[in-house]
Amino acid sequence: MKHFKFDWFMKGMVVAVLLASLWPEPGAHGGWLQPELLNKIGVALIFFLNGLGLSFAALRQGTAQWRVHLLVQGITFGLFPILGLGILFVTQGWMKPDLQLGFFYLCALPSTVSSSVALTAVAKGNVPVAVFNATLSSLLGVVLTPLWLGLVIGHSGAEFPVGEVMLDLCLWLLLPLAVGQLSRPLLGAWAHRHKKRLALVDRITILVLVYTSFADSVAQGVWSHYGIAAVLEAAVGSALVFCGVIYAVNALCRAIGIAEPERYAAVFCGSKKTLASGVPMAQLIFGANPALGLILLPIMIYHPFQLAVGGVLAQKWAKEREQAEGEAASATAKAAG
Repeated sequence: MKHFKFDWFMKGMVVAVLLASLWPEPGAHGGWLQPELLNKIGVALIFFLNGLGLSFAALRQGTAQWRVHLLVQGITFGLFPILGLGILFVTQGWMKPDLQLGFFYLCALPSTVSSSVALTAVAKGNVPVAVFNATLSSLLGVVLTPLWLGLVIGHSGAEFPVGEVMLDLCLWLLLPLAVGQLSRPLLGAWAHRHKKRLALVDRITILVLVYTSFADSVAQGVWSHYGIAAVLEAAVGSALVFCGVIYAVNALCRAIGIAEPERYAAVFCGSKKTLASGVPMAQLIFGANPALGLILLPIMIYHPFQLAVGGVLAQKWAKEREQAEGEAASATAKAAG
């Protein structure tokens, strides 16, 4: 755990939740912050910045490893949602429906880009493969995440307007992403120079969305019904999901003979779930649902947990790679001598 840093963004999430608990009125539905409009503008800004920073040149370098790509995307949008269905079945009758939905939403989300790539680089894995899979996952998630949710929610008998949700996602998510990508020839160099500042804007916008999500839940009295039990259930469930998927990805990579650098990329891309896209997508998918804070709880707990465990694994694998490379170099030097 010494490699895990509880950085300002995670502290900011705690502050946003506490602020929503103590002063929910501005961010609740109908509040003076106008969350109905603010949230959509925030989503558009986040995905415009994502599009502006998305380099397709880096994507092309990782296209050849098709077995890894199939494995990662199959886990992200196949194994994970099936695991989510298992959670719905096992917890039926004792877990609150909104928290169940939160767990399935976690499982249906795409992978995260920045931490998957960063941890792969630390572990001395195949970075182009990580970039390709994490980015492809983000793009596929715009379509597959709401489709999975529509299937599950529709099966339960509740209404889920897939067409309206997809239209909203195209308007407030895909369109800004495309505009950002098309702006790269004009603004790409400027964005690269101000990368840290733009990342700060991105993270602050996410924190605002976290605040408005929890503010509405507090104002509607959701937390007074669930309390600390929901937090404990979300924490235990998130840890079990992450550990189970990490084990499954590792085992599958070894079974089909994927080399270590690509295995590291597959593990980090296949086990990660995105908070950065998950919060804004939830604002569009679930709209004014008063239990949105509870629905987001599993991904908010999963996020720091995946970074903590991922950081430890990355350091461990990096040391193993360095040791193996040192031994190989020694053996080559002895053979040459």
